[in-house]
Amino acid sequence: MQDLIINLAPTGMVPTRAQTPHVPLSPAEIAQDVARCAALGVSMAHLHARDADGNPSSDPALFAEIICRVREKTPDMIVISTTSGRQEGSVEKRAASLYLEGQAKPDMASLTLASMNFANSASVNAPQTVQTLARIMHERGIKPELEVFDLGMVNYAKVLIDKGLLQAPFYFNILLGSPATAQASLLHLAAIVADLPPQSIWSVAGIGRFQLRANGLGAVMADGVRVGLEDNLWLDDARQHLATNLQMVQRAVAQAHAMGRGVASCAEVRRRLNLERAV
Repeated sequence: MQDLIINLAPTGMVPTRAQTPHVPLSPAEIAQDVARCAALGVSMAHLHARDADGNPSSDPALFAEIICRVREKTPDMIVISTTSGRQEGSVEKRAASLYLEGQAKPDMASLTLASMNFANSASVNAPQTVQTLARIMHERGIKPELEVFDLGMVNYAKVLIDKGLLQAPFYFNILLGSPATAQASLLHLAAIVADLPPQSIWSVAGIGRFQLRANGLGAVMADGVRVGLEDNLWLDDARQHLATNLQMVQRAVAQAHAMGRGVASCAEVRRRLNLERAV
């Protein structure tokens, strides 16, 4: 099998400093965490921004600072900015980071393909919103990170392909374990993977305590995995030990090595995804 792609989601929208001292919130903290994890083999960084009070923000200036700091420390890192609809409904605000230029322009951006429920909140992604975000990414030369939480979302990616809004190779991030969507089981993962379009590169992530299991499935079967405190704060199922991003990446690397796989470099992932390096 090819070397495993490791996608780091260090911050997200939910973790707070009260929940864990390890979640990076400021641009400097996020860039430092990404750099530490890059040294172990992380090639992609899925980034959220927080304001000075630690709240989720769509401020493009914050995204620009984070992305520039990440590239200053790890120039080849594939940078993904979020367009999450979890707390922000406005398309304009969700798309704000897509209009950044030069060193601040993201290589990729998240695109959740339909609405769904997390444990305590919803991610609202109306069809017109998804299509508008996909169109902006297409026009700006930003490759979507296609977030799939359930089987129907794969079909909606095909709708976008038919509309000419997505170009191969496609990068799918399959997120398992949220209560209202696909679970971290072979049956659910297999059904999703079997329906992916040709020329798909796919990664597996797990929500909460399912992260370890999902990463294990990814190490065995997938092109990549996603790890990080965005999806899970704990290192163990018993929730006795708070995790760090570095520990989660170390564990994913160990899982890859246990399967006889190496870890893909940034250059290798750029080649597989047809991504040019940022200016």
